[in-house]
Amino acid sequence: MSESDSQEQVAVVLPDGSALEVDADATVEDCAYEIGPGLGSDTVAGKLDGDLVAKEQPVYDGAELEIITDQSEEYLEVMRHSAAHCLAQAVERHYDDVDLAIGPPTDEGFYYDFDNLDVDEEDLAALEDEIAEIIEADYEIEREEVSIDDAEARLADEPYKLELLSEFAEEADTVTFYSQGEWEDLCAGPHVDSTGEIGVVELLEIAGAYWRGDEDNTMQTRIYGTAFEDEGDLEDFLERKQEAEKRDHRRIGNEMDLFSIQDVTGPGLPLYHPAGKTVLKELEDFVEDLNKDAGYDYVETPHVFKTDLWHRSGHYENYQDDMFIFDVGDDEFGLKPMNCPGHAAIFQDHSWSYRDLPIRYAENGKVYRKEQRGELSGLSRVWAFTIDDGHLFVRPEQIKSEVEAIMDMITDVLETFDLEYEMALATRPEKSVGSDEIWDRAEEQLESVLDSHGHEYDIEEGDGAFYGPKIDFAFEDAIGRSWDGPTVQLDFNMPERFDLNYVGEDNEEHRPVMIHRALYGSYERFFMMLIEHYEGRFPLWLAPEQVRVLPISDDNLGYAHRVANEFDDFRVEVDGRDSTLERKIRAAHDDRVPYQIIVGDNEEADGNISVRDRFEDQEYDVEIEAFKTHLEDEIEEQRTEPDFLQD
Repeated sequence: MSESDSQEQVAVVLPDGSALEVDADATVEDCAYEIGPGLGSDTVAGKLDGDLVAKEQPVYDGAELEIITDQSEEYLEVMRHSAAHCLAQAVERHYDDVDLAIGPPTDEGFYYDFDNLDVDEEDLAALEDEIAEIIEADYEIEREEVSIDDAEARLADEPYKLELLSEFAEEADTVTFYSQGEWEDLCAGPHVDSTGEIGVVELLEIAGAYWRGDEDNTMQTRIYGTAFEDEGDLEDFLERKQEAEKRDHRRIGNEMDLFSIQDVTGPGLPLYHPAGKTVLKELEDFVEDLNKDAGYDYVETPHVFKTDLWHRSGHYENYQDDMFIFDVGDDEFGLKPMNCPGHAAIFQDHSWSYRDLPIRYAENGKVYRKEQRGELSGLSRVWAFTIDDGHLFVRPEQIKSEVEAIMDMITDVLETFDLEYEMALATRPEKSVGSDEIWDRAEEQLESVLDSHGHEYDIEEGDGAFYGPKIDFAFEDAIGRSWDGPTVQLDFNMPERFDLNYVGEDNEEHRPVMIHRALYGSYERFFMMLIEHYEGRFPLWLAPEQVRVLPISDDNLGYAHRVANEFDDFRVEVDGRDSTLERKIRAAHDDRVPYQIIVGDNEEADGNISVRDRFEDQEYDVEIEAFKTHLEDEIEEQRTEPDFLQD
């Protein structure tokens, strides 16, 4: 790229922190060539201030620039976006009068939404063949910038694209199209240079999806697919997908009779059956023990408040679209989406001295979020869920020690379940309340805690809560999937909005700082993850049924019940059905019961038992008291007292 002294220059910031000066009209690709001709020719796309953009995108002064090549992590996302275009091209080759909607890449692949498309699973193979031909043809993928008027003419027969175009027209005078062969699409990109650069594509399933995710809009046909650079990566993905399907909490929940979500009771509103509630109660008891020993007092708040409270807390203006709001007479009410305003109101109802702080409140609080129906999925995304909530009101100088204590609690919880985890600092989102000064202070406080303890963490720009930054914990399950869970959040805003005060050592009023924390995140999502993590084979302390007694014949049924009574400190059942022992063993195995006690004539005569575990290991002539001790020790080992309580 040639330079002229008279031409205006801009400076972009490279990943190593150095600045690169280029002409004001330079693109991402131009910058790559300035760095080196090899990098320029390898450029596929770029990132400007963290946003993935086309290599033709102009840069701007002060932008943080990263060049994307086929060696970058983001390359797969770019390639999958191009694969989505190949899917749409294949569909339009096979079906007439189809209306295109959107087709983005996803974490696991891509999808494209269509209207007026009658397709079923049996048709996917033909579409895959067509996609393979498009890839084999190696069409050049060309980017074109056009005026809004030109775009309207091109999209005259595409109602959904026209709707998108009308929104784009509010922000820019031009839009971009990408074309490959005879086919083109309104799209911001980025894409690979040609269809031949797409590796292997497999279509996965067909689903229904509302246009723009709004249940008041048209239901469209969504085709999911995935793409990888080679067959080996695709096969690995399909194996992981098969394993995930085998562990699906909805299927296991039904098999183990843990929960149900029924049309008659409403979408996203789970019903917990006795077995499921047993697991939840164990999780609740575990957290309640931690909270009690860490100095939390339990409170309870109602499910619904007047919206006056939500106006004061800031939820109404920032969270209204996600709330269930209704009128009662002349007053407006809302189901609570969060527990924190209720806890702030409790704190406000008292007069406090600096000696009283920190005040720590805890509640297993049911909350309600109005998710779109199409986004509801088992226990992972629901309308009603319970947060193991905690809110602390502290003096500024107590922030560090309290956040550290919370992080110790969280890490001990995750380690109890043997979960690997990562931490991230989530900063101020675009939609937020409070001054820049308040946010800067809050982010610096959390960053200081992380740095002082040497924790490795990522920065998640703009992912904080609307009232404050937070430290998020993400953990991996048994098959390597990452889940969002526990969090600790610093809040200088709600104390201001509720005018919370305490009297300091100087006899003047001071503003406390509010800390929000959850050790699981939500019971529903954590329960869902545990079901899939353990494939329903919960550790002994969590198992809904811990021991099942199997009499070999009806003659041993009385002894079986006497044995069960010896284990009344555990969750034990007797299988008294008229069935063979083999069938009883198989049923206990299928029900994922950790231990089976087998009793027959020999056991009854000797006053002992035979024991079989879930791994099909069996031991004979076991003394009842010895096995009780074994169960107690196993539970004690699994439900270990956290380190922070052993100091």
